[in-house]
Amino acid sequence: MSVAVVILNYNGKELLEELLPKVIAYSPEAEVIVVDNASSDDSVLYLETKFPNTRLIKLPHNFGFAGGYNEALSIVKADYYVLLNSDVEVTENWLLPLVTYMDKHPKTAACQPKIKSYKQRTHFEYAGACGGYIDKLGYPFCRGRILDTLEQDNGQYDTITDIFWATGACLLIRSEKYHKTGGLDDRFFAHMEEIDLCWRLKARGNNIVCIPQSTVYHIGAKTLAKEHPQKTYLNFRNNWLMLYKNVPKHLGGILFARLFLDWAAAIHLLMQGKFRNAFAIIRAEISFISKYHQFHYDRKNNLHLTKISTPKGLFKGVILWRYYVKKEQTAQNLIWEQGIKSIKVQK
Repeated sequence: MSVAVVILNYNGKELLEELLPKVIAYSPEAEVIVVDNASSDDSVLYLETKFPNTRLIKLPHNFGFAGGYNEALSIVKADYYVLLNSDVEVTENWLLPLVTYMDKHPKTAACQPKIKSYKQRTHFEYAGACGGYIDKLGYPFCRGRILDTLEQDNGQYDTITDIFWATGACLLIRSEKYHKTGGLDDRFFAHMEEIDLCWRLKARGNNIVCIPQSTVYHIGAKTLAKEHPQKTYLNFRNNWLMLYKNVPKHLGGILFARLFLDWAAAIHLLMQGKFRNAFAIIRAEISFISKYHQFHYDRKNNLHLTKISTPKGLFKGVILWRYYVKKEQTAQNLIWEQGIKSIKVQK
């Protein structure tokens, strides 16, 4: 099986200088490809000078995270794609456990490694941790990360386990499944696009797993700071769009509940003096209302192709209630409850 490790770069010369040599050295099984999303720094010159033998795809303008990968993967030929963020540090032999598992499990469409923090290396990292889940209202969480609480890695999630979504920071996916399912949704631009893709994969009967025998370290928030208003806007808007595209039942009730909770979040931000973030939530809802009709076909098509209306990893509870009211801030108990209790640990 052929493997392409595809790194999307935008003004990330410093990250390439630090991290690309390890990707090349530690990925002998793969072709390493860098896709430049019309950077305005010296990224392209650096790559052409320092890594002339590494394949470089130059895009004419910034297509965003989702669009950039779709443009590049339309011309990349491989059995497996690895979507790897430019701010991820890989480790020796990181790729072999992922590929070996996928080779042995043809019903598994995608997987991710354990994602740990580059800055606090004993702890999980926000974007994916040890495999992602989602609750009934569309709030994502992970083994090792619930909302803003990051757990220390003590080996508590070292089983290969079915998950609901795999992080776009380091996502290995069968190329056939990527294209057949429609890839990442360009209209999201960035944020939530990998969860949307994984939801489609899961609903159509595919498995997704986390393989913690492989570990990488993620820096995170290099393009947009965690509390940047634009990130807030994209996260909230794209979450609504993802729900509209994929929720098969009780969509109206879920969106009504989210409207209430999102306004509560906006009021909370206003009280903290974070006015731009508060208005970003309101702007996100206005954008959803103005755009959701563009996704009518996607919703109809997704529901038509759905084989499993409640895929494994879809938590039937509300994570905000468990986190803020019941003070449950680790995932160990949650992932075996309700809709997640039937998850199989695969060997």
